[in-house]
Amino acid sequence: MDTLTSAQGSERMSRVRSKDTKPEMVVRRLVHRMGFRYRLHVRNLPGNPDLVFPSRGKIIFVHGCVFGAGTELDSVIARHECYHDVQGGWPR
Repeated sequence: MDTLTSAQGSERMSRVRSKDTKPEMVVRRLVHRMGFRYRLHVRNLPGNPDLVFPSRGKIIFVHGCVFGAGTELDSVIARHECYHDVQGGWPR
């Protein structure tokens, strides 16, 4: 049962950021401290990766908890449950 109207849900989801999220900033600071230099959110690559290392031919996607609630473990469990539901069963 949905507790929000369609307009309320749309407004709430419009506030979810796709760039400069906390998990992304943590990864960016770590990578920069390690001496790597990168480009951000290159749109001409499939999936619009968060970090691009052109000289190395590597990319990084940073996936965080969309709803921002719960612990890291809750987030991991939710992702696995979503995968389970969409795929119709656990991968073998």
